[in-house]
Formats: sequence, structure tokens, C-alpha cells
Amino acid sequence: MPKSRKRRTVTRRPKRRRAKPGARGGGSFFHIQVRPRSEFVTFRNQDLGGHGGIERVAGRRADGSWDTQKWLIGKSEAHIDGHKLVADSLAAEKVLGQLGSVPRHLEGDRFVAKPRRRIPASEKPTPAMRRAQLANIKKAQAALRKRRRKRA
Repeated sequence: MPKSRKRRTVTRRPKRRRAKPGARGGGSFFHIQVRPRSEFVTFRNQDLGGHGGIERVAGRRADGSWDTQKWLIGKSEAHIDGHKLVADSLAAEKVLGQLGSVPRHLEGDRFVAKPRRRIPASEKPTPAMRRAQLANIKKAQAALRKRRRKRA
């Protein structure tokens, strides 16, 4: 006589998704997203300065153009005060100043900010670009004078 099989009821747990980087606050960087990840195909980290300092995550679009997807600021370079990110170093202050808006806290170590304003061609060269051009011209002229003095 065949035995009846017992049916096991398996309680299915909902699948846990992987937490986004910086979502739990355990890492060594604050993540400031400037553009959505979905705009890009591949990514590359650029380390600015020393280890654990400031990094730029550059994303490559499908058309081949590159842009900043997010900034990673080391926890030794900044801290959270309430819901605001406060810079502790000049480098972090420079990055936060170049953003198009004040970083807004999402969760954990994640912030979101607007990218800096695009300058239309009609407004170029900007005063800062002009100053840089003049400084470069002066450097080139000084190097040329130095080279000529060595020959004579």
C-alpha cells in the first residue's frame, strides 16, 4: 500500500536586494550623486589626491561622451551635521562649492546634488578663463626668456 506523501510548506522569504553603495553608512566615503546612474554605460574612478580623500566617478554614455556621475568624499574630509554635509578640508570645500546645489541627504552616506551650470558659448570666454589664458601666456613667455638667456 503506497504511503501518502506529506506536503511540506516552504515559507518563501522575499528576496533581499543588494544595498546601494553608501546606503547603510558603513563605508569610508560620502556619495554625492550628480547625475543618475542610468544615463551611463560604464564607469571609471579618478582618485584626486591621496588615499581615502576625494574621488570622482566618471560615467561614459552610449554616445561616447564622459561626465561626472558622482563624487566620493572621504569621511576624513567631511562630516554630517544634521542633514547637511560639512567640509573639513579645502579640497572637500572646493568640490562642494562646484556643485550646482547644496547636497541633499538621502540615506546613510548618500547625498544628491545638481550638476554645475553649463556655460553657453555666447558667454565664453568667462573672466576665469581669460585669467587662466593670460597666466598661461605669461608662463610661456617666461620659459622662452629663460631658454634664450641660457643660449646667450
